[in-house]
Amino acid sequence: MRISMHIPRTFFPKWCIPRADRRPQKSVQLHIFRQLQTNHPTTALVAIKPTVEQVLPKCRFMQYRRGNEHLKRLGMVSEDGGKMVELSSITCAAPNMMDFIHQRYCMDNLLDSVQFMTIEDVEAVDLRLLPPIDSPGKIIGIDCNYVDNCDEQHISIPREPRFHVMFATSITGALDNIKAHSLARHIDYGCQLAVVMGKKCREVAPKEALNHVFGFMVVQNIVARDRNALFGGHSMDTFLPLGPTIVHRCHVPDVNNLWIKTLVNGEERQTGNTRNMIFKVDFLIHRLSQYLTLCPGDIILTGTPAGSGAYRQPLCFLKPGDLIESEIQNLGRMCNKVVTLRPLTIATFRSISTHSARGGIKLQGYGHHGKAPLSLLSEEWVRGPLGVGMLTYLCSEDFCAMRFEHSGKEDKANGSKKSN
Repeated sequence: MRISMHIPRTFFPKWCIPRADRRPQKSVQLHIFRQLQTNHPTTALVAIKPTVEQVLPKCRFMQYRRGNEHLKRLGMVSEDGGKMVELSSITCAAPNMMDFIHQRYCMDNLLDSVQFMTIEDVEAVDLRLLPPIDSPGKIIGIDCNYVDNCDEQHISIPREPRFHVMFATSITGALDNIKAHSLARHIDYGCQLAVVMGKKCREVAPKEALNHVFGFMVVQNIVARDRNALFGGHSMDTFLPLGPTIVHRCHVPDVNNLWIKTLVNGEERQTGNTRNMIFKVDFLIHRLSQYLTLCPGDIILTGTPAGSGAYRQPLCFLKPGDLIESEIQNLGRMCNKVVTLRPLTIATFRSISTHSARGGIKLQGYGHHGKAPLSLLSEEWVRGPLGVGMLTYLCSEDFCAMRFEHSGKEDKANGSKKSN
């Protein structure tokens, strides 16, 4: 037991561990980039010395930020997850994934030039992993696209694919928290293969469909079963973890033979293979392109295998504190924790110093009972019940508040009494 636990402690890079506020246990250490050296999901993890080809970064693209910077960067990571190169600073590649896809960069030239780039050790780089793509034009999902998923629902296999749409505001990263919204009580999971389009296409033939694909990635499609599918069920904030990278299609020789699995708190809930899809990737692209124009950066979700919590006995919905691990062969692994969404709190704050302005009182500094710094969003003069006054909006990570002041009187947004 001690020997088996020693391998992940020493092999997994530190930067792939969730931050302290997201970490469910101190002993949980995940290497989300490393593809398993096996074609079967149940085979034990063994330490294999990586080859030269595995050490060199490949077309496995990630978005990240360094340290405390706000600048988004684009990089490539190796198959073993140990090495990386930054593309946005040393090449003419765009600094974000959407623009990079539109550039239609030649992957052969990019792979040839990697050996001349500065290759960095991932463990030595202070970075924060971002979703590999965060502003797609369209996100399209499909219902019941696996045979075993139809069997567990006791429904017949569909003759035509049934699509639904999602919104980009639900996207979050491969190590970010999933927020359990108070409006959703039956929160379910479903690991899916996601297709990222690379070219604009309309009415494309099935045999040409994969030529318009940029790459593939892992998606954990969180859904509120008790909410409307369009306006909440699939599209609540943080309900669409993506990542950890987008693997270019040149590194995925057979997209119709990849195993998929989901673990919740270490228990295997889903295990399947993309060969069990009812409608294959090429057909999905063909059928969608008959209805609408697919553009670079659009995301197509291809369905989830059996094992969702809504169809298990007893029901196994997600709850705050649960840890979800999602993995697809050769594409990577995600680790997301379900947390309680803290309600928006109105801060009580006081004026530190004031001065007269246009007959009103304008605040110069603020203090409140929260620990996070409170920053000023905007100030504007408005006509309220007491006449013309200054309406001030403030916010922090935990609080938001507004304040109206006129002639020395205040009407705080938290319902406190007016003071002279």
